[in-house]
Amino acid sequence: MAATASKKEVSVADKLDALYELQKIDSEIDRIRTIRGELPLEVQDLEDELTGLDTRLKKLADEIKELEQEVSDRKNAVKDAENAIAKYKEQQKNVRNNREYESLDKEIEFQGLEIKLHEKRSKEAKINISNKKEIYDEAKIRFDLRKGDLTTKQGELDEIVSETRKEEDTLLEKSDKAKALIDERLVTAYNRLRNNAKNGLAVVPVDRDSCGGCFNKIPPQRQLDIQSKKKVIVCEHCGRILVPNEE
Repeated sequence: MAATASKKEVSVADKLDALYELQKIDSEIDRIRTIRGELPLEVQDLEDELTGLDTRLKKLADEIKELEQEVSDRKNAVKDAENAIAKYKEQQKNVRNNREYESLDKEIEFQGLEIKLHEKRSKEAKINISNKKEIYDEAKIRFDLRKGDLTTKQGELDEIVSETRKEEDTLLEKSDKAKALIDERLVTAYNRLRNNAKNGLAVVPVDRDSCGGCFNKIPPQRQLDIQSKKKVIVCEHCGRILVPNEE
């Protein structure tokens, strides 16, 4: 309750001064973040792309492994079929009648067809393996290139961040202290204005009889009201909070 009461005791002029000070602090934070430019987004995009490529590489590796296992299994199946054919041919030497001979002959024929099928499927799997390995190699090259790009971009970002981190932390602390002097309603309005403004300006001074945000002319009487700092006045054109010029 004491904290709320102290905020209510702050004059409008003090609130406006605190708001303008807050704006200058936040504008400086914006400047620092602008120096970083698109680097954080570029780093994030590269990290996302690498994650996607890594997932793709693992999937391709698993598919290649499965196909190689299929080739191996079909090779073993061909050997089993050849052994069966050899067994059936041996059995044909000891048959007692034509029916047994023909029955074994059908088994030999069936195993022969199985061998052809396994060899066909094995050939298809080998072609598939070759195609997937080609795709894998291309993805791996892209992965390595993007990993190099990420290392470069991350290094650039780390360097900029290390140069500005201390300054930004100090400014963020000052921003929080400035907000503590302003009631929550004004801070909410200030944040909304900043979010809606392309340049992040929510509080602007009167400059050459005009709004420092949208540059529309301000009537003389309204300028006097702004100068007196007895109430919060916003630009009727852009909605920004107006304060007197410091000069």
